[in-house]
Amino acid sequence: MLVALAALVLSSTAPVDALQASFQNPPPSARPHTWWHWMNGNVTKVGITKDLEAMKAAGIGGAQMFTVDQDIPHGPAGYGGTLWRELTSWAVKEADRLGIELCIHNCAGWSSSGGPWIKPEDAMQILAWSTTEETGGGHISAVLPPIQAPQVYARVDYAKDIAVYAIQGQNGIQKKPDDFLARTGVVRGDGIQPNFQGGTAGDARFIDITEHFSKGKLEWDAPEGEWTILRLGHVPTGKDNHPAPPEGDGLEVDKLSKSALEKHWAGLMAKVVHDAGPLAGKSLNNSLIDSYEVGSQNWTPLMREDFKKLRGYDPQPYLPVLAGFTVVSQEVSERFLWDWRRTIADLYATNYYERFAELCHSVGMVASSEPYGNGGFDNIQAGSKADIPMGEFWIPGGMASESVKLAASVAHVYGKPVVGAESFTAGEMEGAWKEEPAKFKALGDLMYTYGLNRYIFHRYAMQPWTDKLPGMTMGPWGSHIDRTQTWWREAASWLKYVARCQSVLQQGRFVADVLYYYGENAPVDMPNPQDMRRLVPQGFDYDGCDAGALMSAKVVDGKVVLPSGATYRVLMLPDSKFMTPKVAAAVAALVDDGATVVGPRPEDTPSLTNYPAAGASVKAVGESVWGSGDLPPSGTRSSGKGKVFWGTRLAAILENGKVAPDFDYAPKNYFNKLVYCHRVIGDA
Repeated sequence: MLVALAALVLSSTAPVDALQASFQNPPPSARPHTWWHWMNGNVTKVGITKDLEAMKAAGIGGAQMFTVDQDIPHGPAGYGGTLWRELTSWAVKEADRLGIELCIHNCAGWSSSGGPWIKPEDAMQILAWSTTEETGGGHISAVLPPIQAPQVYARVDYAKDIAVYAIQGQNGIQKKPDDFLARTGVVRGDGIQPNFQGGTAGDARFIDITEHFSKGKLEWDAPEGEWTILRLGHVPTGKDNHPAPPEGDGLEVDKLSKSALEKHWAGLMAKVVHDAGPLAGKSLNNSLIDSYEVGSQNWTPLMREDFKKLRGYDPQPYLPVLAGFTVVSQEVSERFLWDWRRTIADLYATNYYERFAELCHSVGMVASSEPYGNGGFDNIQAGSKADIPMGEFWIPGGMASESVKLAASVAHVYGKPVVGAESFTAGEMEGAWKEEPAKFKALGDLMYTYGLNRYIFHRYAMQPWTDKLPGMTMGPWGSHIDRTQTWWREAASWLKYVARCQSVLQQGRFVADVLYYYGENAPVDMPNPQDMRRLVPQGFDYDGCDAGALMSAKVVDGKVVLPSGATYRVLMLPDSKFMTPKVAAAVAALVDDGATVVGPRPEDTPSLTNYPAAGASVKAVGESVWGSGDLPPSGTRSSGKGKVFWGTRLAAILENGKVAPDFDYAPKNYFNKLVYCHRVIGDA
């Protein structure tokens, strides 16, 4: 914290005075928040009041409400029922009286968005199929076998057909590679690279015979030969929200469908907002999507139409690829799969995360999200849709802390002032009333250097009683940060210190020298900080960005500048030769305007969109900037006002450019390492 303060003081007198005043008397926005778990219906009005009053007295500025199960005996306030809604309204009123911000998770449990109001047709969908062998040369009249999904999800009694294909000739057809489920978007698989090695489909024929299929039966005059009949459809994944009480448990909503999400909102959140009346957008000012733990999906009813809009071509002829067949060639099929995964990620971002934020905004609320997990999305793109991006970190060792750097990058590149994190989460061996502020200090300070500026404690268990100690728990989970904790009376001094730190860290803008663009592959997440530290030298910091942020960048005085005001000396590219034409053009424009770019020459597009012309355009851009022909393993080249480097360590590039470390010191030994966070106010 001292380093952060020293950096911020280097400003004019007025900002220094304001900074000092906010440090001495932190504003409400600087106070830490907490998760407030209502345990399986064990909620009372007096408990709500006592909890919120205790939070207020200790200096907690907000509470995020969850209703979870965790094998706690069921109480009278069943989720979503009359009593539960009355108690929720009471909490909203009491929060307003006390000046506490209240957030509510969008469904029961902590992941992700579902409930008993979700019908199978509005649930997450996955492709399913069946095949049968038929002999042509005459009329085929056959009842086709039912479609079956890959054995990774639960079964739900609902299925819908998409298309039927007749396939002839197996030479060159490659079925189900080892990573088939990841390549087709059934499960998340980061870092998938297009594999263009492999043969063509040879003489294989694919005929769309959907028009000859109705109500499970095929009536088709088949040409001569042996035919594989592929019946392709979709079924729900069967995933439900968890860990939810029985009355709040149901199917997870289709994340790729705006209309399905709107039905989910109507199922509960709209009722909570209605009950809050004029306090919606005031004390009830927030709703949350917690970390994503409900698996991926690769179909939605409007998938074909959405794919056409996003990728510019009809996916229908290529759908057999999703059942393990090679259409045209291995290369064409891989390009289609890349487009398929990219489309899934784009739909997660717009139809789930962005639409959720829009629904919050429509009632005067803001949206928070932890944009990471096992879904098929682009994490920064998804996180950019939230007003408050969040991460998490666990005690004692900081497990999952890479998500804090992710949330901070989202906030920095997209101009969001608050970086939240589910903080000091604990398992049964780390919690159990053994935790205390002194044990939180070092890890919490480290998270501040990652960019965090709002603790959201995990957790405060709703205490329904006034006469029982140690009171309600969240089963085995969480640090015990609630009014029954032995040190609760002393918590106010610690939380005042926390608010002072966060007041400083919520001001100005983050200073970093490196902007790391992580590419367009989907799904995709930022590398963890330890891996990035092997690339970014000590004394320099970095943010990650997605394609959306990159294409909004411009160059000012040789630096890459984003609309948020974030400024960087170097743009670092991923280690890949693939780039879409729009991103290649954006990178070339930045170099031409004076940017320094580090990374390999782009040589091709991974997409089938406008291929092969698109691939040729990417290659031409790469050669115009990096140079043509065979490049040496490492080198540099000037282009326009800027430069590109490849195969060279970033430390050497910065040193040769006479860029001094942002923060430097001489450690006496390995154990004297320091970490820091640098923010600046105004033009300092």
